Formats: sequence, C-alpha cells, structure tokens
Amino acid sequence: MPDLAILHQSPTDPGFVQNPYPFYERARAQGPFFYWQDYGHIATGNAAAVNAIFRDRRFGREVPADRQSPIPDHLKPFYAVEAHSMLELEPPRHTRLRGLVLRAFTSRRIAALAPEITQLCHDLVDALPTGEFDLLQHFGQRLPVTVIARLLGVPEEMGDDLLRWSNAMVGMYMAGRDRAREDRAVQATEDFVAFMRSYVEERRGTPRDDLISALIAAEQAGEKLSTDELITTCILLLNAGHEATVHSIGNGVKTLLETATPLAALGPNSIEAAVEETLRFDPPLHIFTRWAYEDIEVMGTLIPKGTELQLLLAAANRDPGVWEDADTFRPGRPVKPNASFGAGVHFCVGAPLARMELQIALPILFDRLPKLRLTEAPVYGDVYHFHGLTRLMVRAD
Repeated sequence: MPDLAILHQSPTDPGFVQNPYPFYERARAQGPFFYWQDYGHIATGNAAAVNAIFRDRRFGREVPADRQSPIPDHLKPFYAVEAHSMLELEPPRHTRLRGLVLRAFTSRRIAALAPEITQLCHDLVDALPTGEFDLLQHFGQRLPVTVIARLLGVPEEMGDDLLRWSNAMVGMYMAGRDRAREDRAVQATEDFVAFMRSYVEERRGTPRDDLISALIAAEQAGEKLSTDELITTCILLLNAGHEATVHSIGNGVKTLLETATPLAALGPNSIEAAVEETLRFDPPLHIFTRWAYEDIEVMGTLIPKGTELQLLLAAANRDPGVWEDADTFRPGRPVKPNASFGAGVHFCVGAPLARMELQIALPILFDRLPKLRLTEAPVYGDVYHFHGLTRLMVRAD
C-alpha cells in the first residue's frame, strides 16, 4: 500500500450520517488520497483524481478474477441478477448492454415524458394532506416511482411493491448490513424477478409503447438482450434511478427551504443551474468504487494492481480547487460538471431523466406551495453510502 494518511471514521456514526462533510474536508487536507481504515480501502475526495479515475479505462467496476470471493448460498439469487447488470460490467459486455439499452432509452423517449411529469407533479400537489405532512412520502417517493412505472409499462398500482423491493435491494450496498438486511434483499430480488419475468414474456407476445417493449425490440449488430439481461436492466433502472431521485428531491427541497432560496432562482432561465447546485451541494450517492487493473500512478500516488478504490463523489463536489466557497449553496453558480452521476463509460444512463424530473418538480412544488416550510429538523437515514432523509416534515398553509 502506498504511504498514505490513515483516517478512522465509522460510516454508521450518527454524527457522520447527519453531516459527513467535515470528515471529507479533513480527508482532502491529507492530499489526493488517504486510507479509510474502517473500510480497508484507499479513497479520494479530490475532484481531479475522481474525474481522472472515472475516465481511465485501466480502472473499472468488474471485480478482477483473483479478487473474487465465493458467493454465499443465501446471496446467490441477488448476485445472479447483478451478474447481468451493466453497472457492474466492463467492455466488451458493458459496451454491448449499454448500447442496446440506449437504443431504447432514448433522449426522445425521455423528453416525451415532460408533459406527463408536469401533470403528475400537479396531481401530487393537489393530493397533499392538509396541515403537517411528510413531503418525502407524499411527493418525493411517489413522483419517481410513478414515472419509472409508466416508463417501463408496469401498473402504477404496483408502486408500493416497487418501492419496497427497491429499498430492500439497495440495502445490500449500505454500510453495516447484516443477515436480516441480506435476507430482505434476496426476497425482494426473487419477487421482483418473478414479476418482471411475467411482464417481459407478456410484452414479447403483445408489444406496447413502453420501455420494456423497446428493450425487447432493441437490436445492434444482430444482438438482442436476453430475458435475464432485460429483467436486470429494468430492475437497475428502477433501483438506481428511483433511489437516487427520491434522495435528490428530499435533499434538494431541504436545502432550498433551509437557505430560503427565492422562487426566482427556480425560474425557466435559472432552474438548470439551481438543480445542478442541489446535486453538487448534497448528492444522493456518496461513494462509487473502482478496481485498478494494473499499477497506475494518479496525481503522484501509485495505485497497486488489484486495489479497490473509493471515489467520494460528495467530497469531490465540494473540492475548493473547483468551486469557490464550495461549502456554500449558490443556486446561481455557472453550470459545470460535478461527480454526482459519475463520468466516463459508466456515466449514469438515467441522469437526463433525473435532471428533468427535478427541473420540472421543484418549480411546480415551490410555485404551488409558496408558504412551504419545515416543521422539524430533517434527519438523514443511516443508509451510507447513499445519503437521504428519513422524512421531510413540512406545512404548506
């Protein structure tokens, strides 16, 4: 291991869960890289290092053969699905899968959702309870799960099941997971796969104007998605897209309310910058990992072959070398790339949809509810390396 500063910080410590940014600042002060003792990994929150590693094909998501561990029997159903996830694969298989998905998940298909998302936001606001209520439960969760259900072409009334399955499955990536969490994830995986398999088979016989049908029809150089690849892709789109968008809405609304951001900052000419600043300032995902496939020097530090690196996205987003007054929320900042959706070949395919949902939802929410205010201090959930609120209690009066 290179000679690095060794830092200790439990990812489940209550103080860290509520505000991880002081630790990120302390870690960044040690140089581009440090050793996070609690994880046993080299990590970086330096924006230049994070960006370089994302784009360097000598780093990747796929676990090297000599680093693979036997999968316990009780987790095999979960990892059978993960085996087909483009999130976990490298070229050439990643290239094939992503290319096929992008032939179905087109910018035109996403843009066509804008009127529906607009109407859905108004419908959700119309249905909000009077008095004090949890904005996450009634708006933040309902919006993305309904959008992805409509996009895939599955019944909206399945929303509660989709939410439950998604929450259980992403629990596999959270710090401090135990056997009970693993068992919930496996059960959710099996339920989700059974549900999706029935829908895929139905769409093979009777295609419709939905993403499942488009994924079935997608073909590139004679290649098509297998049923297992198609099921995993649909699960990935829901889990990754839904989980991140819920946290983005919650964290974004919290920040806008706590900073008393004026409605003008969410106007048509400024909403893009405001959304990018909410994503930069308090993103929904704080860690993404990469493996070094050979000995690689990055910013003067030699990363040995076989090293699993932690890229601290939220720390990179507050690197003062990139952003002036980085710990201050400024919705009018000029738009520039941040690390929230990754970069390189694994750049999030759902980023355009997530951005569009936020750019539509936030102006509608604050325009319709001009007196929206917090009624209790928001609390972040113990879900690291995700970063999102347990609830967002407000009044709209």
